[in-house]
Amino acid sequence: MNVKPVSEIRSFLEKIAEPMGIEIVDVEWNDRSAELTVFIETESGVDLDTCEKFHNAIMEPIDELDPTYDKPYTLNVSSPGLDRPFKTQRDFERNLSNEVEIKLYAPLKGKKYLEGVLTEFDENSVTIKLQNEEVKISLNKIAKINKAIKFD
Repeated sequence: MNVKPVSEIRSFLEKIAEPMGIEIVDVEWNDRSAELTVFIETESGVDLDTCEKFHNAIMEPIDELDPTYDKPYTLNVSSPGLDRPFKTQRDFERNLSNEVEIKLYAPLKGKKYLEGVLTEFDENSVTIKLQNEEVKISLNKIAKINKAIKFD
């Protein structure tokens, strides 16, 4: 199906989200199921009410944007989940000084999985503090990085 670029859809939705205190984390199009999914975040987290409120706020405007050129589609609004991978600079900023999990493509010092505190990042790498050392890892060596989830 022919759809507008996700970047155009995201830019359009950000204008609605910002005054509501909502951050667009990601926008995904699934061609197979004809679904447009918008992943959102707020400073206080995302619950079902937040998703519903944003869904209702964007239903009419996004139909006017017509992302699928008059073809039917399903619009979903969702939380990105606790273990979502970091994709944006904001994800890294939000998690500075927090514990993160890193899955690597190839072992580093014999390990493909690391857990430590995110101390620094830039456009090419992240630095995490392990028990007694800091390790700088190139982003192109990381398969996934996300906030460490702890169940007490």
